[in-house]
Amino acid sequence: MSNNNSLMAWIDARFPLTKMMEEHMTKYYAPKNFNFWYMFGILATVVLVIQIVSGIFLTMHYKPDAALAFGSVEYIMRDVPGGWFIRYMHSTGASAFFLVVYLHMYRGLMYGSFKQPRELIWIFGVLIYLALMAEAFMGYLLPWGQMSYWGAQVIVNLFAAVPFVGEELSVWIRGDFVISDATLNRFFAFHVIALPLILIGLVVAHIIALHEVGSNNPDGVEIKKNKGPDGIPLDGIPFHPYYTVKDLMLVVVFLMVFFAVVFFAPEMGGFFIEHPNFEPANPLKTPEHIAPVWYFTPYYAMLRAVPPMFGSQFPGVVVMFGAIAVFFFLPWLERSPVKSIRYKGMLSKTAILIFAAWFIVLGYLGVKPSSPDYTMLAQVGTLLYFAYFFFMPVFSSAEVKKTTVRMIGSAVSVLATIGMIYYWFNADGASMAMTLFASIATIAFLIIYLIIPAFYKAESIKPVPERVTDK
Repeated sequence: MSNNNSLMAWIDARFPLTKMMEEHMTKYYAPKNFNFWYMFGILATVVLVIQIVSGIFLTMHYKPDAALAFGSVEYIMRDVPGGWFIRYMHSTGASAFFLVVYLHMYRGLMYGSFKQPRELIWIFGVLIYLALMAEAFMGYLLPWGQMSYWGAQVIVNLFAAVPFVGEELSVWIRGDFVISDATLNRFFAFHVIALPLILIGLVVAHIIALHEVGSNNPDGVEIKKNKGPDGIPLDGIPFHPYYTVKDLMLVVVFLMVFFAVVFFAPEMGGFFIEHPNFEPANPLKTPEHIAPVWYFTPYYAMLRAVPPMFGSQFPGVVVMFGAIAVFFFLPWLERSPVKSIRYKGMLSKTAILIFAAWFIVLGYLGVKPSSPDYTMLAQVGTLLYFAYFFFMPVFSSAEVKKTTVRMIGSAVSVLATIGMIYYWFNADGASMAMTLFASIATIAFLIIYLIIPAFYKAESIKPVPERVTDK
């Protein structure tokens, strides 16, 4: 027996290393038809490692003190050997993390990775998304620049809109009546210790749940249903070495792009690091335009799109958080008998494209200063965002059969559309061109989600193959 085998036998007698390697790598059979969209899961893991490692080095020099925080960041950038590289790697990594997570989630929407038996995988994924947003928000305050300070002030003040307990809740979050040293310290503690542990735990749970039921694929075919005499899926290949080698090549390409951004465009024109954040926080000077980082802007646009009611911004807060919470219910909203977008009808394909396009538009609107036209456009985007989820049982079941859900959805949608058009024509400040566009977009939404399904034929879905294809 070689020394390597003797060492592995010694380890396996005390820790199931070989067993774990086989279960999750060498004997974990993944579908053989993974495509480009399946690379973002491993890239998210790579970025997570980058963030943890770079964060550790930043913590060595950062001072979580309101009087010293901004200066410590400048010290890291100017005096610490390689400090600028570590800081830019961490700030770029934050945006890269959200970019790959958004693409990873979009792939799940396209190929039905949230459907049975993968509901729990999806729920763990949404929890990771929530933890990532909390982690990013807590870290956003730490540079103690102008945009960090005022952005945190705006977001924390949203909790004050919660009826009855809002004021106490916002004070509890801040640890003070305003954003102060106490806020900075607790956000630092959450960002560096609590939330990374939660994030890592959720990622582990996500992977364990994935490997328990098996990976989905672009065809939506369950490879475990077709096994050979040896019990191995006929359409599966070992994750290692086949996909580890493929993923390694993709990781190298990703890192080339990532470090190109780090070296040549770390601020990305103010999208990754805003220009006001190069000024120290000043509670007496408000920036000309306060907006969160780009990965929060779709939800910020929704917040601003909802007008205050009874002098409270609480309805906007409900819409903003509801836009995130609705992802939890996705496995039970989709009624199509097929998983993959490849075999769904034109309704589902059109709906997901409209959803993705308006999510990007909302992100752009969240960056721009508020104006009547932008607000009206954000209202259209918010309506279509929620319409995708609200009418998913309608258009997904329309490809199969007519149901009572479709009839109820049609009635509610007609009333909502009439109400929204009436509101837009009576809105103050918006241009007539924007009002007409908003009305046309709403009527188009009515046609796509309701009128077309009413006359749609059930045979619009394509037959799903029993075995995976090589497309």
